[in-house]
Amino acid sequence: MTKTFTYDDVVRYLYAETTTEENDLMIEALALDDDLMNFYLDSLELRQQMDRIVRVPSDQAIQRILGFSYHYPFNQPANLSV
Repeated sequence: MTKTFTYDDVVRYLYAETTTEENDLMIEALALDDDLMNFYLDSLELRQQMDRIVRVPSDQAIQRILGFSYHYPFNQPANLSV
């Protein structure tokens, strides 16, 4: 029986969230289906580009966080009543 893979399955494969058996079937499906292979290659490139994104908070955001933490009561008991 041939398994039909979706784009969601390709993304799972891309992020190593598939089983060994699924990996073998996915490799076969990618070799046989040009659309699936193109989606995989595009997704792989996009993931690599996203991995290079570096977000840096502004100095103002850092100061607000530090200001909040300096004024937060250190020994405040937790409110466990709901």
